[in-house]
Formats: sequence, structure tokens, C-alpha cells
Amino acid sequence: MNTTKHQIVTIIVAVSENQVIGKDNDLIWNLSSDLKRFKRLTSGHYIIMGRKTFESFPKPLPNRTHVVITRQKNYKVPKGVLVVNSLEKAIEISKEDAQPYIIGGGEIYKQALDVADRIELTRVHDHFEGDTFFPKLDLEVWKEINNERIKKDEKHACDFSFITYEKQKH
Repeated sequence: MNTTKHQIVTIIVAVSENQVIGKDNDLIWNLSSDLKRFKRLTSGHYIIMGRKTFESFPKPLPNRTHVVITRQKNYKVPKGVLVVNSLEKAIEISKEDAQPYIIGGGEIYKQALDVADRIELTRVHDHFEGDTFFPKLDLEVWKEINNERIKKDEKHACDFSFITYEKQKH
């Protein structure tokens, strides 16, 4: 009998209409509902990221286990942050978590599309200049299962949608 529990490896990302996710190793927009959703979904979980994404944080995020992917030898991180040299190792090291989250950046997202089961995508309904992009999704592979649109208001500079995709099992 197979006793290994199935992980739901989840990509979480905010993407503009023109597939931009960042510029100069920083977020471009500040959508408070998106940040709250990120915190709510990822709290208590492993968060997997590339080195540059990790370095964009002022300090490790509370109530999460950080897994940083880097090819740098002897990369120095604060106590409690795990360092690996591949996405495969990051997922392996997070196997006790039923739903680890892959939080970026661009290169990690590209690799993760092959192994992820779910995508929690915030679609920012505007075009932005940037230097980091999210790959276009193949909608033959990814099925939209939820979509909630939020209109711009005093806390949000533009309209956006929370969209959940699940990988189709073939």
C-alpha cells in the first residue's frame, strides 16, 4: 500500500496583462488584498523561491519555512532558512508540507510549471513595464476553476482578479 501523501505544489504569482511580474527585483504594484491573500494562503507552509526573490525581502516572512534555490556555494542565510541547488530538491525538502508554495521569481516559475498542480494567480488588469515575466499558460494544460474580480478603489490602483488554475490530469 502506498502511504505517501500527495502534495499539492502551488505556484502563487501576481501577473499583469502583459505577463510582467516584476522590475529591478521588486513588485511593481501594491494591492493590499493581494498581499493579504498571499499571507493567508502561504502562512504555515513552505515557500520556495530563487535567491533574488529571497534577497528582495527585508527579512524572512513570519510563520513560513523559507526554501531558497541558488547555485552559489556557501550562500549565507538567516537561521531557519533552507538552501538547496534545484527546484526538485526544494520540493523534496518540503515533502512534509501538503501544500508548499512556489513564490518566484521568473526562472523558478518557468521550471515550476512542469511540476506544479495548482496556480493561485492574481491577474492585474493593466500593462506595466518590467524585466521579469511569467510564462503564458497553456490552457489545454491549466483549467480555470475559480475567478473573483476586484474593482479598483482607494486601496487598489487598478482592477485585478484572483484566479485559481488546476493542472489537467491526462
